[in-house]
Amino acid sequence: MENPDIFRLIHAVELFTNEIIVRWMNAFDHNIGISPVLVLGELNKKGPQKQTTLAKKLGYTPGAMTNIANRLIKQEMAERKYNEDDRRNVLLSITDKGRDVLKEAQLKGQELRAEMFQKLDEEELQQFLKIYEKLLTSFDSSET
Repeated sequence: MENPDIFRLIHAVELFTNEIIVRWMNAFDHNIGISPVLVLGELNKKGPQKQTTLAKKLGYTPGAMTNIANRLIKQEMAERKYNEDDRRNVLLSITDKGRDVLKEAQLKGQELRAEMFQKLDEEELQQFLKIYEKLLTSFDSSET
């Protein structure tokens, strides 16, 4: 029989994540949303990429990825780069403005999470840290 506490935990984590996202969007000055910020983060980390690669990596449909890319390009946070040898090969690339916006987004997110985690006492914080480190370790072993 399944443990009902697992479902309570999943629900609580989802509610917490949603609340952090709402608070972040209300506090963040740029009107782009979380999905474009995730795309900027991926471009910043791994360099220029095909939109299909980004869509697959981040779990977006190709249509959603096109909309995100177009919005980032319109706001000059990303640009399309064409391969001179094969113009069909188009990569999405982050711009300097995109890097600045990404940095702001990450700092705002860190501030909000720090604010939330300050509600935990030292023992709770250590337990939370141990749990998340254990869960992260399971990701590492499943990817190899």
